[in-house]
Amino acid sequence: MNTFSQKYEAFLLEFGKGRKMVLSTSENNRISSRMMSVVQINGMFYFQTDITFNKYHQIVSNHNVALCIDNIQIEGICEEIGHPLQFAPFCDVFQECFKGSYEAYSSLKNERVFSIKPIYIERWIYEYGIPYIETFDVKTQGYKLSRYIGV
Repeated sequence: MNTFSQKYEAFLLEFGKGRKMVLSTSENNRISSRMMSVVQINGMFYFQTDITFNKYHQIVSNHNVALCIDNIQIEGICEEIGHPLQFAPFCDVFQECFKGSYEAYSSLKNERVFSIKPIYIERWIYEYGIPYIETFDVKTQGYKLSRYIGV
């Protein structure tokens, strides 16, 4: 297993199954962000939303999205998968991580699941109080850890 694979697998394990994250989308040079319940399954990130919402229309228009939480930023390509109840792996993890949201929304007619295929991930990590920027270029399987040196 190469360095990228080892580090990326460790990142995904640390990330866990589900988190509340900020999803940013854009259309016609207008960017918007909102908090979402996001699950991670085998290195892909998933969420659900209503087809009448602005974010749905922005994603259909522009598949480039970003997720952010704390010191982690994930850039990726977003695609519609279908109704939540038609995608059992999503339902299983979403129900486990976000039971209330699953029960309230997943069976609604207008709900759709989206996948985000990560292409670039950046996060700040600290070792003994020293800041580093860790980057994963998922597309090329490149890994880099750079010590941050402020000016």
